[in-house]
Amino acid sequence: MQKIINGIQQIGIGVTDANAVFNWYRVHLGFDIMVFNDVATANLMTRYTAGTPEQRQAILALNMTGGGGLEIWQFRNRKPQPPQNLVQFGDLGINAIKIRSAKIEQIHKALQNSTVTELSEILEGNHFYFKDPWDNWVQLVNEHYYFANKDSDSGGVLGVIIGVSDMDASLYFYDKLLGYDTVSSDFSGVFEEFSNRGGNIYRRVLLTRSNKRSGGFGELYGPSQIELIQALDRVPDIIFKNRLWGDLGFIHLCFDVSGLDVLRLEAEKIGHSFTVDSANSFDMGDAAGRFAYMEDPDGTLIELVETHKVPVYKKWGVFIDLKKRNPHKPLPKWMVKLMAIHKVNKDL
Repeated sequence: MQKIINGIQQIGIGVTDANAVFNWYRVHLGFDIMVFNDVATANLMTRYTAGTPEQRQAILALNMTGGGGLEIWQFRNRKPQPPQNLVQFGDLGINAIKIRSAKIEQIHKALQNSTVTELSEILEGNHFYFKDPWDNWVQLVNEHYYFANKDSDSGGVLGVIIGVSDMDASLYFYDKLLGYDTVSSDFSGVFEEFSNRGGNIYRRVLLTRSNKRSGGFGELYGPSQIELIQALDRVPDIIFKNRLWGDLGFIHLCFDVSGLDVLRLEAEKIGHSFTVDSANSFDMGDAAGRFAYMEDPDGTLIELVETHKVPVYKKWGVFIDLKKRNPHKPLPKWMVKLMAIHKVNKDL
């Protein structure tokens, strides 16, 4: 068996109202495919929930234009806690998500009349930043990959910006285990877009993958980026210090993979053993798969999902079964497009 990184499946977001967050991203950024909306108890995640199995609601939303999705995650039996301090770029953890778009001018204009709390100008003609109504940073990136819906303004998740404390250690981790082996840019200095209104000095490195091979839903996810940023003139906060997985903010970065056992052995060899492993097929409401977690050198949670089953039309019992398919072979485009049947056209 061989390890295959099919792409970024989703970014987890801890929220206070999952339905409201889904509605906002559906309307403003086209995340209108609801793969599942599941209420269950996260029994396997007690390592990150203070030893207590927590009940949660989870909505997986996709944008069929192409890119990763959003797993919108809400505690059902406790009040999620915000960060101790306002998150600054360079703090340890996921600072922002990157969303692809071939029409960033149109989105930028539309967001001016929305409920975003901060909105930058379009920078260098190819990206801008905003905070969603729940204070999560989003970077819109001019990027033209699409899977379907070519005329859509926005695509799905392109990647993440992650704050790190030791750039070399993080570069090794994301290269060795997840295949982000190509340095697209590597600069140090003062970056106004990361200044946190204080002119902090950073090293920022943009990573991509040279190996474009993927199977399953890889063509839907498309190419991705991970941008690592290290604050060089201050001690960064740990975003999830003294908080639980599922509290407010970006809780994990999730990859769709095949060959999870191979990846588990690779992670053990370099000191990043899985901290959670469902071991067998785990039912996620209408979908199923095996999942595991590991931590990057600063404790940022990386989820790994080996997808086994995805619903196409639950009412008729129609599912895509990936366990019976060649993991190197992408699913036919027409088959993936059937997921459009889960499109939501009105608020929850």
